[in-house]
Amino acid sequence: MRLANKTAIITGAAQGMGGTITESMAREGADIVLTARTLGPLEEMAEKVRAMGRRAEVVAADVTDESQIVDVVARAKKLFDGRIDILVNAAGATGPIETPVWEIAAQDFEDLLRKNVIGVFLPMKHVLPTMVEQRYGKVVTLGGCSGMRGYRYRAGYSSSKWSLRGLTRTAALDVGEYNVNVNVIMPGIVETPRMQKLCEVKAEKRGWTYDEVYQEYVDEMALRRVTTPQDVANSTIFLASDESRNITGQELVVDGGWAV
Repeated sequence: MRLANKTAIITGAAQGMGGTITESMAREGADIVLTARTLGPLEEMAEKVRAMGRRAEVVAADVTDESQIVDVVARAKKLFDGRIDILVNAAGATGPIETPVWEIAAQDFEDLLRKNVIGVFLPMKHVLPTMVEQRYGKVVTLGGCSGMRGYRYRAGYSSSKWSLRGLTRTAALDVGEYNVNVNVIMPGIVETPRMQKLCEVKAEKRGWTYDEVYQEYVDEMALRRVTTPQDVANSTIFLASDESRNITGQELVVDGGWAV
């Protein structure tokens, strides 16, 4: 198992890509503190992790609330005897869909940046000191391919994902000398309920069918197939493992060739 005896914190750990990542990391041997805002799905996922023989603890928290993140990290250190090997930032939000810049409410734009950028910064801020002290750590953030190219009518979302590239590269420079790797995965459109909502809203606003919107995405991909949560989980495990020991400050694009 590639993550045997490793300890991890995963934000957004129960649903969508985060849920698949949690299960996959447990299968590879990691003990995990699972956090998100909603307790029920977290408890269900934690039971799956425990059924694999791994330690799991649930901490309900909002990644944009610093005091709550401090508590998550403290709980993880207590459970794992002071050690945190891996941080996966999987929590995030979608924001306005199919909306030109001039129609986006300023508050909606600000809220999205807070969830997608501050919600990554705070866990990194409070986990990295432990990784620096132990001279080992892997930080993996879920970004998005809209941070690799322009994304029409998604200014807030695209802005937030571009920001994560800068945060990742700078943090990698800050902690590299302490044997800590910091990378970001840039998924394209991923087969999750969030993609379903995206296609539904676009179809309604354009007067298209759901299938027409879905096929438009597929036609833009070199491989002509939509990314699955397992594709993203596989990449996360690679970056969280020692197989990626000399990779840091990088964007790993997992998008079927959408941003080519």
